Order: sequence, then C-alpha cells, then structure tokens
Amino acid sequence: MADLERIKSNSFVILGRAGMDLYADPPGTRTEDATHFFTCLGGSSANIAAAITRHGGQAALVTTVSDDAIGRFALKQLDRYGIERTHVRSVGGEARNSLAVVESRVEDHQSVIYRNGAADFEMTVDDVAAVDYDSYSALITTGTVFAAEPSRSATFHAFEAARAAGLPLIFDVDYRPYSWPSAEVAADVYSRAAAMCDIIVGNDVEFGFMAGDYDKGLDKARELVAATARIVVYKMGEEGAITLTPEGEFRTGIYPVTALKPTGAGDSFMGGFIAGLADGRDLRDAVLRGSACASIVVSRVGCAPAMPTPAELEGFLSSHPGPTTP
Repeated sequence: MADLERIKSNSFVILGRAGMDLYADPPGTRTEDATHFFTCLGGSSANIAAAITRHGGQAALVTTVSDDAIGRFALKQLDRYGIERTHVRSVGGEARNSLAVVESRVEDHQSVIYRNGAADFEMTVDDVAAVDYDSYSALITTGTVFAAEPSRSATFHAFEAARAAGLPLIFDVDYRPYSWPSAEVAADVYSRAAAMCDIIVGNDVEFGFMAGDYDKGLDKARELVAATARIVVYKMGEEGAITLTPEGEFRTGIYPVTALKPTGAGDSFMGGFIAGLADGRDLRDAVLRGSACASIVVSRVGCAPAMPTPAELEGFLSSHPGPTTP
C-alpha cells in the first residue's frame, strides 16, 4: 500500500495527452459564426499538469505528440507552463495531435474533439519504462490513455513500475466514449485500472458506467474503497461531491459562479485537489479547494490558461460567500 504522505513532496509524473484548444473568439461566439479563435494548451493530462505547476508544484508529462506544427505548438505550451517534457516524444506518420474546437458559452455549447489516429495513443512501454519513478511523489493519469493500444498496455506497465517504487496512483476516470471500441471494453479496462489506484476521482455518470448501471455508481465507489482505494471522490455536478475513505464518507458543496463555459472543471478540480493534499491540508479542505478551482475555470476562457494561481484561489475563497450546503 502506497504512502499518501509522499504526495507532500509535490512532484508528479502525469500520463496522457497534450493538444491544442481553439476557442471561438470573442466569448459567446458560435463556432460556425467565428472568424477569430483563441489558441491554448489542451488535453486533460496537460491541463492537470498546468494546474499543478500554477499551484507551485512540479509536473512531468509522459506522452507522444505529432511531429508537425500542432505537436510543436503543444511542446512550446508545455514549456510555457513549466511542465517537464523529457518524456514527451514526437511521432511521425499518420498520427495527429489532439485538437478541440470549443465555445466560451454555456447555452447550446459545442465542443468538437478531433481524435482520429490520435498521436498520444502511440505512447509505448519503452516510453514509460524510461521514467525514474523513484524521483516523483505520485503518478497521475486520466482515463483517455486506456482507450487504445499501445497506450493502454504502456499505462498498465507504468502502474506496475510506479507501484514498485512506492508511488501513490491517482486516477481521473475521464471517460470519453468516442475513443473506445465499445462501452463493454471501456468498463472492463477502467475497472481493472481503478482496482490498482489509491485515489480515484470521477463523476456520478463515470462511476455508474463502471458499475454497468448508472444508478449504482455510488455503490461502485464504495466497493472500490472497501477493496483497495484510499480516497474516492464521487462528483455530482451542482449537487457537490461525496468523498469516501475506509474511515467514512462526507459530502461537500460547490462554489456557485456565473459560468462562461462548461469545460475544464474536472481538470481544474484535480489540480486544486492534489495541490491541497500536497500542501498538507485535510481531505475536506483539499476537496473544497478543488471545487473552488473548478468554479474559477468555468468562469474564464480556456482551460490551461484559466487555472488559478494560489493567490487567485485565496482571493476567490476570501470573497466568495462559501460553498453550498450539500
């Protein structure tokens, strides 16, 4: 069993994609009406890495990007956020980098994700075997890495190597149906991955999906805690979250804001939550800080550039009337 105290060393190896996000500009513009776009770093794992570095932590990304202009954009953006990319490899051929066309609007929001032949699925066992896991505090991954080979096998290999080094495994479920051959395959792979992890974060739909019944998602979360997980955060949107540990459960609310867009909340939550744990805060406080970060990001343009700094987070917490009563 990994020692969660290790997280306080605040240096994380993160598996998963980095890409480009294109936001129709100015905010409120529909994609089909846009003549200008705002570009920024995208991809769930890269966004989490950006959130962690914004909070003062260290993050190293392990992934593959396309050997073209979009891949080079992603590399330059990683540098901009201070994300270590020693283990980010460029791949040629027909592989193409992840690309998202997104709107900064809530009503009739459209996000169009391009993932055909995604470059990040080319991550191999050799890529993850080259990592010195002993030098990190924990391994973080999002569920997208499991959707195709060779990335799936590489990630399970990384899990084994990280566990051998005593690292906590942190899993953001992040289920994207369009990347998978079938829901049955996805449910099986996610359940296998979750059973290996110490901290699992997902929403009610994702846990319900793993359970095979959307009404049994909370039962699945409880099953994971009873078996192997040390912390499970079961998110319920506007209803807040239930955090489960072997010692018990507690509920927390959200920080209501006027949202500019619905995207980025999950990545920001993970970044703020992990930063809270790394800072030595108690579990409830870490969950609430993650919730506050999620609220901040949905009120701003972009995902990675919208991640708050510690000063911005403290300013938000001091001025906001507080979370809702769960």
